Amino acid sequence: MLTMPVALAQPVAAFTNFPIAQAAPMATALSPDEINAALADLPGWSLANHKLHRQFQFPSFVEAFGFMSSVALVAESMGHHPEWFNVYSRVTVDLTTHDAGGITELDIALARRMNELAK
Repeated sequence: MLTMPVALAQPVAAFTNFPIAQAAPMATALSPDEINAALADLPGWSLANHKLHRQFQFPSFVEAFGFMSSVALVAESMGHHPEWFNVYSRVTVDLTTHDAGGITELDIALARRMNELAK
């Protein structure tokens, strides 16, 4: 029988210095006009498959992974997590709010923070 070491059986919060996000209130999907207005202020982002979409390119894998680590902390604090994919120095991101059935203000806010962190 395989058993988990006692230290690993503790909640994740016991091993971190940042709070685990609580469930965010239900967000409402934005209208197509609201999405288009938001995209005008989100350089590099587009609409693909009913999701906000962007590909970030970094000089190296380490910088791409560092970006993902920074975004992970922001996303956790927001209680809102990206769909993303990393290959070497490239990070491809799709944002949508599954519970709302579309793009919400949470997606717009996370996209803005990602743009800031990528600078």
